[in-house]
Amino acid sequence: MTDEINAVRDDFPILKKLNRGKPLAYLDNAASSQKPSCVIDAVANYYLKQNSNVHRGVYALAEEAETHYHGARKTIADWLNVSPEEIIFVRGATEALNLVAHSISKKNLHSGDSIILTQMEHHANIVPWQMVADERNLEIKVVSILENGSLDLDELNTFLAEETSKVLSLCHISNSLGTINPMDEIIREAHAHNVQVIVDGAQSVPHGRVDLKAMDCDFFAFSGHKVFGPMGIGVLYGKKEILESLPPYQGGGDMIDEVSFRGTTYAPSPQRFEAGTPNVAGAIGLAAAIDYLASQDMEKLAQHENTLLHFTQNELQAIPGLKIHGTTADKAAVISFSVEGIHPHDLATLLDAEGIAIRTGHHCCQPLMEVLGVPATARVSFAFYNSLEDAERFVTAVKKAISILS
Repeated sequence: MTDEINAVRDDFPILKKLNRGKPLAYLDNAASSQKPSCVIDAVANYYLKQNSNVHRGVYALAEEAETHYHGARKTIADWLNVSPEEIIFVRGATEALNLVAHSISKKNLHSGDSIILTQMEHHANIVPWQMVADERNLEIKVVSILENGSLDLDELNTFLAEETSKVLSLCHISNSLGTINPMDEIIREAHAHNVQVIVDGAQSVPHGRVDLKAMDCDFFAFSGHKVFGPMGIGVLYGKKEILESLPPYQGGGDMIDEVSFRGTTYAPSPQRFEAGTPNVAGAIGLAAAIDYLASQDMEKLAQHENTLLHFTQNELQAIPGLKIHGTTADKAAVISFSVEGIHPHDLATLLDAEGIAIRTGHHCCQPLMEVLGVPATARVSFAFYNSLEDAERFVTAVKKAISILS
């Protein structure tokens, strides 16, 4: 596997960079991934050879840009096993979740209705729902997590069975704990009670192919920059029949059918939800990232990530005073931990001196940190381009940092 991983690493130019004079071990992939050369080239090629605004241009350059833009939508739809009409381009998962929260609440939620969230959610899947709950007098119910970081499914099922419950919005994979939620089981139970399901997939798409038709969620959101694509682009999937029933999130150019001072009619989905000039370069870059993933043996790369996870987790668990937060067996290659008497920022600063990049803080999960009883954690998160040497250097650096800071 070493030769295969080295070949993959060669596709990512930044991994050759030195960090503080030492080889870069980039272990902050849950925050943002690095980009293969094909993505960088696709974005550069658009600006060098295709740059034009899309929609309504009748000259050759505009037609070429539009062809690539619509091709990007189809590439992403095919990868997710859905229709292009069900793919909405947004700035990222945060905008996608805001769009869903505001459009659903306008159409389908009424005073006294309930929204179900979980304790492990990112702020992007909490704050938008709090905003619409305040506006429309809605109740938010929060599903607890168990000691190992998994969801309390009994409590979730109790909430789903309550008559006021209308929407369940939850992460596919926790960005802080790495917990993989059993989406098939959860969605079946939710739909049995006529509860719509919105999935924050920002952490799942980078780790393997997601078949949304099989999953049967009503909405699914993810960010391009976490899946080896550019920043500033993301995707919201929605079932076509639901999208067609919802009002637009923003108004402006390209989302309209006809405008007059007597009133406005709206374009069908996805254009209805894509007001203004789109991020054409971002969409093309994201499609290049998806094409790159499609060219890889994702199952084998997922096994490699799992090897890194278990090696690192086993090594960390043997360190006195170190606690791993989130120990369920079914988890992604994300490890959050804290060390007794040591601030995570101090630990990360010493790791940075060794060329190792990790994330510290509350990871946009302050309610979860409150549940865990810590203000912040250190988080190491792997991608398929990370090597076993990266993991070994990380473990060695953690031990060295603890000896210095203790």
